[in-house]
Amino acid sequence: MAEKSKNRFYITTPIYYVNDIPHIGHAYTTIITDAICRYKKLTGNEVFFLTGTDEHGQKIEKRAEAKGIKPIELADQVVGRFKNLWKALNISYDYFIRTTQSSHEKGVQKIFQKLKDKGDIYKGVYEGYYCVSCENFISDDIPLEKEGNKICPDCGEQAGKVSEECYFFKLSAYQKPLLDHYKKNPHFIRPKSRMNEIKSFVEQGLKDLSITRTTVKWGIPVPDDPDHSIYVWFDALHNYLTGIGYDWNPELYNKFWPPDVHLIGKDILRFHAVFWPAFLMAGGFPLPGTVFGHGWWLKDKTKMSKSKGNVLDPHLILDTFGTDPLRYFLLREIPIGLDGNFSHEGFIHRVNSDLANDLGNLVQRTLTMIHKYFSGKIIEMDDENETDNKLKAEFITCKDKVTASYEEFAINKALEETWVYINLVNKYLADSEPWKLAKDESKKKRLARILFQAAAAIRTIAYFVYPVMPESADKIWALLGEEKSIPDQSFAELEFEDFKLGQKIQRTKPLFPRVELKDFLKEEEKKMDYLTFDEFKKMDLRVGEIIKAEKVEGTKKLIKMEVDIGGETRQMISGIADTYEADDLVGKKPIIIANLKPTIIRGIESQAMLLAAEMKDGSAIVPFFGDDVPTGSKVK
Repeated sequence: MAEKSKNRFYITTPIYYVNDIPHIGHAYTTIITDAICRYKKLTGNEVFFLTGTDEHGQKIEKRAEAKGIKPIELADQVVGRFKNLWKALNISYDYFIRTTQSSHEKGVQKIFQKLKDKGDIYKGVYEGYYCVSCENFISDDIPLEKEGNKICPDCGEQAGKVSEECYFFKLSAYQKPLLDHYKKNPHFIRPKSRMNEIKSFVEQGLKDLSITRTTVKWGIPVPDDPDHSIYVWFDALHNYLTGIGYDWNPELYNKFWPPDVHLIGKDILRFHAVFWPAFLMAGGFPLPGTVFGHGWWLKDKTKMSKSKGNVLDPHLILDTFGTDPLRYFLLREIPIGLDGNFSHEGFIHRVNSDLANDLGNLVQRTLTMIHKYFSGKIIEMDDENETDNKLKAEFITCKDKVTASYEEFAINKALEETWVYINLVNKYLADSEPWKLAKDESKKKRLARILFQAAAAIRTIAYFVYPVMPESADKIWALLGEEKSIPDQSFAELEFEDFKLGQKIQRTKPLFPRVELKDFLKEEEKKMDYLTFDEFKKMDLRVGEIIKAEKVEGTKKLIKMEVDIGGETRQMISGIADTYEADDLVGKKPIIIANLKPTIIRGIESQAMLLAAEMKDGSAIVPFFGDDVPTGSKVK
């Protein structure tokens, strides 16, 4: 393939697993990618931004079965949530790939067959430990726990022992080529600390990698051997090829491959910096320019995850503040490579201090004075003096620093430099005291010059923050009377003098209203799924007795039961067959929610629900009462 043009830029997020719910961590990765994408467009690049969802694997299979639905139905539900969040966050992606779409599945099968024919994929037997949560095989170096399992080093959950026939990829053959590539391309893995981590891992030796399963059916079938499903990482990683047109749109593929940046969380760095380039080397594909492993947003000093119950729903913040304050906070608070601990106090401080006080107040008071003293339009003014020239010179300094920071993906640094400039403009106004000059008619032209300089500076500030806060930046330009939008102005050609005399200034309200922490927490509490005591009392919890139980045909986990709830019998469907045999349940006394609205599961009406604890592996453990507790007793 021909070498890619230098003014074409291909950037990706990881594809997000549909067993999870979209939270701040997912939003962070995607907002970073969007900001880089918008900056690159300002610098004249033709950009392709890929995101999407990873929809195969054992977790999806099990979770869908527990819900009594097909895996694709579960995937469809969660994909909708991701797309809705990206719309709310003003994410400008070009293509959303799903690993269940036929173009992806065919592409993966084609690459699999190519590597198999080449001899880089072979059939064998895997014996070892497997983490369902991470869809990953566990290293032999990890010690055994007392229960006979291993603890996954990535997620902390138990990994059980498996033995099954599978296909292996000859990862061991790519140890030296990988190390050579790292040496020749020091920016392949960023930040530098992550490069050191990966080099150390590869130098210890690589073992061949199991890339198929026979016990997982929800996946892409191996060509000519459909008893095997292609393992999720070999499947998922190739989305970066199939999402850019491999095997279905050669023009798009040839235009943008290879990727310039894969932006990922540091927890999946090994898959992207070791397995993925090895797969590409085997397939003869040019390698990506950079794999950038960003840090995590923590809550209560631990990584956000659904299993830990500490995820933050971005919608709770978006509903109160809108899109740009959240985008700004996540990208300003920490450098991309480091971890950050999310706090409501820190978020409110950024909104009130940086956005409301510094930027918002600068825009409002400048535009308000132009309206008050010049009816919204400056027609004539004095020549620039030394102070005015200094403000213009500070713009040039800021532009250089902001450009350098964005080029290095140091978005927080670009914002820091912009706020240095914002503070200089605020100081320029404070020192010039235009409100005093307005009292002297003979100084009206000097007053006009000061407000004109401030408005010209605000225009450039809006441009600098556009990649991070596009909605607010566009709004500021419109308030300044600009007819074109920010993306129509190239970064290189941005000049202080672009703001012209006679532009009609619009009236404005505060761009970023201040919010008190206590008021925000009250609003957030309203949106949380808390139950009042009165609402809890509405739940009719009783001790039920199972009088009949049988497996639902065509399912692995569903059991149909008849339950006596105290003089009344209810039919109930529960996904507990992977833990309990149907015959063993008869006579047992679980806790039943008797007043739940009936629902249809696999064509069968379920008129109640039993309470159970969901374990880390997705199985259910049901608490039972003894025979001394009467059937139908109220549970409070």
